[in-house]
Amino acid sequence: MKLKQKILVAYLRAKLKVLSFFSKKKAAESAFDIFCTPFRKSKRKEPGIFKEGETLSFMLEGYTIYGHRWNRAGAKRILIAHGFESSSKNFDKYIGLLVKKGYEVIAFDAPAHGRSSGNRLTLPLYLSTIRKVYELYGPIDGFLAHSYGGLIVSLFLEELQSDRPIKAVFIAPATETSATLRLFFRFLRLDNDVRNEFERHIFELSGNWPAYYSIRRAVQTVGAEILWFHDEDDDLTPLEDALRVQEDNHPNIRFRISKGLGHRRIYRDEHTIRETVDFL
Repeated sequence: MKLKQKILVAYLRAKLKVLSFFSKKKAAESAFDIFCTPFRKSKRKEPGIFKEGETLSFMLEGYTIYGHRWNRAGAKRILIAHGFESSSKNFDKYIGLLVKKGYEVIAFDAPAHGRSSGNRLTLPLYLSTIRKVYELYGPIDGFLAHSYGGLIVSLFLEELQSDRPIKAVFIAPATETSATLRLFFRFLRLDNDVRNEFERHIFELSGNWPAYYSIRRAVQTVGAEILWFHDEDDDLTPLEDALRVQEDNHPNIRFRISKGLGHRRIYRDEHTIRETVDFL
């Protein structure tokens, strides 16, 4: 962690500790704002293939959402959903190979990410973004999703319930929101009373408790064919959550467990890229 990041983390911990002393509810609401705020944006230059794509945009709940489309009216239509603090430009290798196969590829930046406007990204907002993309540019034959994007796509597929044959690739998906919150609260050193208020805040906003936002729960009624990559050394989306889904023995889900790639290197791995493209 860089010095600038260490200073920010120390400030946030101190701020929440003081708030917590006076009001667990206020501390929880402030923690929720932090949870939904991407503090890092990729400084990577936009890859050349993005200059070849058609620029797309639409308005959603006051946000301007930007994306690209390649090879319009291709043989199959693939949608890419990036993770938190990521963006569509990180998937240029997948895009290039899919286009070479003759597929149409669509990739959007979620609110508060990439070129899209906004400062915060909540789960309902990201899910609404995927719904809108599907409405405007669907139907979709295949989904490629990393991290937080995997959770969002699983929830979308659960509500879509399409008879259309669909394939989805989940790379290091955020399997259980409860696990994500556990890591978040441990990182900010917040106590259980604040966490209880935090979870209540989510329920008041969305009508569901955090445990509802679970890939394991969602895929119980998803018929799409799914290829799932996860690494033993993933420190953000625990492998143990993925293994519980594997133990459920869904006939439509196949798993690829690796070691040494962690949470981000796994989606940049050449083998992962090739197998993903072949699967889709």
